Amino acid sequence: MSPDTEKTHHVVDEQDVGSISSIKAVNVILENTKELLEEERQLGVIDAMKQYPKAMFWSVFFSVAVIMTGYDAQLVTSFYAMPSFIAKYGQYYNGNKEISAAWQSGLGMGNPIGQLLGSLVVAWPSEKWGRKRVLIVCNLLIAALIFMQFFANNIQVLCVGEILAGLLWGCFVVIAPSYASEVSPLALRGILTAFINMAFVIGQFVAQGVAAGLESRTDKWAYKAPFAIQWIWCLILFVGLPFAPESPWYLVRKGRRDEAKKALQRLAWDKAGDGVSLEKTLNVIEQTDLLERELHTSSTYMDCFKGSNLRRTEICCMVYLIQVICGNPLMGYCNYFFIQAGLDNQKAFYMGVGTTAIGFVGTALTWVVLSYAGRRTIFNYGLSVMTLLLFIIAILDCAPSYSSNLGFSWAQASLLDVWTFLYQLTVGPLTFVIIGEISSTKLVSIL
Repeated sequence: MSPDTEKTHHVVDEQDVGSISSIKAVNVILENTKELLEEERQLGVIDAMKQYPKAMFWSVFFSVAVIMTGYDAQLVTSFYAMPSFIAKYGQYYNGNKEISAAWQSGLGMGNPIGQLLGSLVVAWPSEKWGRKRVLIVCNLLIAALIFMQFFANNIQVLCVGEILAGLLWGCFVVIAPSYASEVSPLALRGILTAFINMAFVIGQFVAQGVAAGLESRTDKWAYKAPFAIQWIWCLILFVGLPFAPESPWYLVRKGRRDEAKKALQRLAWDKAGDGVSLEKTLNVIEQTDLLERELHTSSTYMDCFKGSNLRRTEICCMVYLIQVICGNPLMGYCNYFFIQAGLDNQKAFYMGVGTTAIGFVGTALTWVVLSYAGRRTIFNYGLSVMTLLLFIIAILDCAPSYSSNLGFSWAQASLLDVWTFLYQLTVGPLTFVIIGEISSTKLVSIL
């Protein structure tokens, strides 16, 4: 099967077409859309970058919010081996202070639990007030919640701060890929939606580097300074977001055609006779929106489970679920295995930085792989090899001489590095690509 046949696009099912009064009008819409997609495909990646540099910039800029999400999630888990953090928030166990397993789970799960709730909540306001406005409000709120993390006097307050912050991280994770899929042309859509995963990796990389640089400090700034650094991301968004164009798809759905045209002009170089016509692009957006209004008169959560959208919902839910349960949390345990293998804390932190760098390279290579293989092929092959590696890691843990042979810990840490590379090459970024391409334009912020 060729890669193009595997790629997902916004499609209209034949069973839905029957509900439209004029089959001829539908054919015109589909023909115009097909013509536009063909023109965009012929641009190629390099030409599309030249034609749409501003769309690339703003898509990447919105991903700064996702960098914050990856940073916070990685930061907390890296503190478990930090002496000053343990001294402040740890509890005595057999004469030594440590962060108990229960509180490690509480802190570690606070972020994802908050993300789950936040991702469900943000769909309605982002569709009512737009991606840009909602992201600005979320940025203001997260800047306030960082104070709660920064000044937390006990582990209970810190855990609550992580959960509340997670609500906003979940909003960021929904808004950024929705915006990227709506402002980017077809030739760049896979790359820009895959960059969402790159933003996660950048955040993790920075968090590991900050933790490694401050690990040797014995005062409170060893863990307070990393929290304070999050305000830098907030400042960047504060400065840039007021100048960002709103999604033209959102503006068309709200009947604001002139504003949508201005947004398109701000997202591309409008060269007469060169590239894709902005007017044609706007017409296709309008026609697609009109068609989806005919098929589905509303955009609610219930619509995700009706007609052809049910299939889309099933696919989006499963790829997102696989991204989480395929072993994702294990990436945070590389430092632990390095310490078990005999490295001191500082060297283990440095090795953790190397692990996130491996993930960065893997995500960057995804942009190349997307041009030569289909989404389904990359996703399934990557998942299969990753599953095999996890079985090997688990088997090594059952070795009779595991506790006395440091080689097993080194082997597990090395295999986790390989697993991280494959995850960031395949399942990690492909999840955002698939959900951005397969969902209906009216329901993209929900899915």
